[in-house]
Amino acid sequence: MLIGHDTDERRPTGVTVVLLPDGATAGVDVRGAAPGTRETDLLDPVNTMAGVHAIVLAGGSAFGLDAAGGVMHWLEAQGRGVAVGPARVPLVAAAVIFDLGVGDHAVRPDARSGARACAAAVPVAEATEGNVGAGAGASVGKLLGPDRAMRGGLGIATLEAHGITMAAVVVVNAVGDVVDPGTGAILAGARLAPDSLALAGSVDSVLGGARDQGAATAANTTIGVVITDAQLTKAQATRLAQVAHDGLARTIRPVHTPVDGDTLFAAATGTVDPEVQSAIAPELLGLLLSVMAAEVTARAVLRAVRAAEGLRRDDLWLPAWRDLPPG
Repeated sequence: MLIGHDTDERRPTGVTVVLLPDGATAGVDVRGAAPGTRETDLLDPVNTMAGVHAIVLAGGSAFGLDAAGGVMHWLEAQGRGVAVGPARVPLVAAAVIFDLGVGDHAVRPDARSGARACAAAVPVAEATEGNVGAGAGASVGKLLGPDRAMRGGLGIATLEAHGITMAAVVVVNAVGDVVDPGTGAILAGARLAPDSLALAGSVDSVLGGARDQGAATAANTTIGVVITDAQLTKAQATRLAQVAHDGLARTIRPVHTPVDGDTLFAAATGTVDPEVQSAIAPELLGLLLSVMAAEVTARAVLRAVRAAEGLRRDDLWLPAWRDLPPG
């Protein structure tokens, strides 16, 4: 597995690709009510193909889905894909965030962006985080309006337990706040005023009757993928995507709203030593993977906002977690 970014600093926006060139069993779970996706039906356990060769995360709203075409052509040139007659057809799933409100909305990822992200792919340990790739134009805490939001981003986390490894790549662009589940502290979220660093607390604002100024449109979404080296069926991978959403629920409040398109993919490469997996009882393996998926997703969300940097552009100010006063 490799991770590649292409970042367009003109706006900013970008593409992040998770390359699985030898193919991986995959599943998906869409919890938000305003998603932008590609090939999610392919991953339904009742359908024929078992998995994918890449998963694309992109900015640009629905326009950004064009990036997946570039990834397909790049993989085809590498000889990757499902043999169908004389051709090889790479299977590429994708999800996008809405970041068109940050800078010139006419600048968005395209097929060339997807191909560049593939060419830049590196091992997980070397991949960068923060405002890169699909996380370049991400923001959070938009409940009270985009002028009171903060910078989101892209986070990567890894976890190993009992010889099983799992990684998560998450782009955080939520209408809600990002919260540290250990302390309950808001790390990034809606601010009381456009020129203030004081946090409003989105959940309290909703319960207190605040009129939403920013969530009226589906301009939000947290997307990502969890990848394990365990050997799983397509149904098991789908279940993994489902429980990974627990990690979002721990760290983003509110989450899975009518104006978020929250979508998580799960992929299983099956590259773990078979003896390692067979040593774990099947019923315990499912429990272990469920715990790992939620935990690694939560960690990736927190890493995303902690790696983000503040942005000032034209009349827009998106401060980052690191800009908040201590305590």
